[in-house]
Amino acid sequence: MSGLLQDKVAIVTGGAKGLGYGISRRMAREGSNLLITGRDGAATERVAAEIREEFGVGAVGISADMAIKDQVTGMIDRAVAEFGGLDTLVLNASALSPNILLEHKTDEMLEETLKIGTYGSWWAMRAAFPHMKARGGGSIVTFYSIDAQTGAWLHSDYNMNKGAILGLTRSAAVEWGRFNIRTNAIAPTGMGQVFAELAEKVPGFLDMATASNPLKRAGDPENDIGPVVVFLASEMSRFVNGELINVDGGQHLPGYVSVPHNLSELEASG
Repeated sequence: MSGLLQDKVAIVTGGAKGLGYGISRRMAREGSNLLITGRDGAATERVAAEIREEFGVGAVGISADMAIKDQVTGMIDRAVAEFGGLDTLVLNASALSPNILLEHKTDEMLEETLKIGTYGSWWAMRAAFPHMKARGGGSIVTFYSIDAQTGAWLHSDYNMNKGAILGLTRSAAVEWGRFNIRTNAIAPTGMGQVFAELAEKVPGFLDMATASNPLKRAGDPENDIGPVVVFLASEMSRFVNGELINVDGGQHLPGYVSVPHNLSELEASG
């Protein structure tokens, strides 16, 4: 098999579920060897085994919590030890705290959200840097969100986290470009883990959620989101750096209504 990422080495965080699962499969389809990480080590190894069998590339699944620095740096070390280097770092892992109003969010909620997203990205990128520099370059893909673009209700800590990640992305693009390390962000919307569960369990949710999308459908993780990550990881994007790409069918243009239907109850619950 020969593809756009033939013999490359990539890490995909949160790579066993939702969007990360589709991204992992698409990168493997294009020939990349993969270290797939997540808090659920059994799930990451199941996906790695599936990828090894289906695509014939090297794939390893491990447990790694992006909120714990030693596990993040260990993740980088494991990829290098397993495959001899590192070309691509896909920082997909994230977490949402309970859906409550800004004034009711706690410091603990913010801390956990920032640790997994901002701090986890910071630790991983800095640990990956010397290996990519030694390799003569590399690609880092971070994740922004339409929630941060629109100031989505009930996600204030998550939105703050995504804003920080975008700032980190642009700083790395400027400072590390001299080493041919490209850093870009995508803002995807698609059938991620939570979205897919709601679409399956709530009648009419999918139609409602896609009504304002110009393409009138939800993004497929493997066939809609994954190819953009492949593009950013490949030589096809060798002159793309510091970019934010919306991968959402145009949803960022009309935005979406996030005002909770039970606002009065949420206000009273504080």
